[in-house]
Amino acid sequence: MEAKSFCGLDFGTSNSTVAVQGAQDVELIALEGGSRTLPSSIFFDFSSGAPVFGRAAIQAYVDGVEGRLMRSLKSVLGTALMDETTRIKTRTYTFKDIIGLIVGRLKQTADAAAGADTTQAVLGRPVHFVDDDPAADRRAQDALEEIARAQGFREIAFQYEPIAAALAYEQTVRNEQYALIADIGGGTSDFSVVRVSPEGKFRADRAADVLANKGVHIGGTDIDRLFSLKTVMPHLGLGTEMRMPFSDKSILVPNGFYVDLATWHRINLLYTPKVARDIEELQRYALEPQKIARLAEIMECRRGHSIALSVEKAKIDLSGAETAAIDLAEVERGFAVGADPKTLNDAIADQLGSLTRTLKETLAASGLAGDRIGAVFLTGGSTAIPAVRTAVTGATPGAKIIEGDMFGAVGYGLGLDARRKFGSDALRRSA
Repeated sequence: MEAKSFCGLDFGTSNSTVAVQGAQDVELIALEGGSRTLPSSIFFDFSSGAPVFGRAAIQAYVDGVEGRLMRSLKSVLGTALMDETTRIKTRTYTFKDIIGLIVGRLKQTADAAAGADTTQAVLGRPVHFVDDDPAADRRAQDALEEIARAQGFREIAFQYEPIAAALAYEQTVRNEQYALIADIGGGTSDFSVVRVSPEGKFRADRAADVLANKGVHIGGTDIDRLFSLKTVMPHLGLGTEMRMPFSDKSILVPNGFYVDLATWHRINLLYTPKVARDIEELQRYALEPQKIARLAEIMECRRGHSIALSVEKAKIDLSGAETAAIDLAEVERGFAVGADPKTLNDAIADQLGSLTRTLKETLAASGLAGDRIGAVFLTGGSTAIPAVRTAVTGATPGAKIIEGDMFGAVGYGLGLDARRKFGSDALRRSA
């Protein structure tokens, strides 16, 4: 009989991780070179037709290789885009097909690391794929399960990502405590209040230890979009005016182009002849046509994703610096937009408020006051943003702030959960 094994798989909006059973313990495996993370990106090289994944995908795009880059695809789960098709060179794909290629790449690496067919998996999921829409949320999970099965996983379980992070954190605790787990990822922000203890990691059923968990569809990709709309898009015409045809009146330039250009998975929808014609018409009536000319240049040269990468880099830079520059030299020689932490904070003020409200709702649902929380465990790339960190920790005075593996805690926790569900201990319990 062919050997089979288990894994924990965190297919993230920005980065993915996989954990398998190692020689001594569950461990995260290297997915690209020596790195335990794989950016959830795919690049279709038009010359070879072969997909390229992760950092190599992003680098191929940056290097100007002719092809198509796709990223942040987890954001599509549960939306109307899920079953739509997109044409890449001579082949038509659904978004399920494309996500399947990434999940398949992760499974192949897990198989090689485990030395067996990883037919059993615990997949991570946010508390809410889609806010305030249980039917869409269910469709998102069902779609991800369907994709995983198509790639060879046979026994599949799901675990909330913040609960997985709690399982990872619990490996380090020396006394029983209430912990707030804050997982601020690329697509969602999830909070859980969990009772953790040295003994807890040995218990199979942890339902009674999860006091509350809530989530909101806010993450790094939303921050990037809002930051771009605040900083870059006004230089491309957002907020400017245009004359109404056959009239002396003026109106604001439509903002739809800019919202799509600032949203990673919608950028490719702008590269059509119709959009080009619409922008040409817009430039004719614009009161600041030079800004619309920049927008037209971006569309013609397909520079949307380059701009998005520059915005993301500036956001990351502001986590540890007082100023950052968004490089737009590809649009116009020597052109850059400056930003500082206040600019970023102003852009995401509403989202920071939503994070604070969701956190307070989580604490209220747990029945605990903020001062009963012994530790706040931070994971997810967006916890590096100072304003996000302040919003997350402000309601828990006195709690110890624990910085987990920013990108690996969830994947490791999913691996622990997979061992509990599918490993040898689980088999002995069922015998």
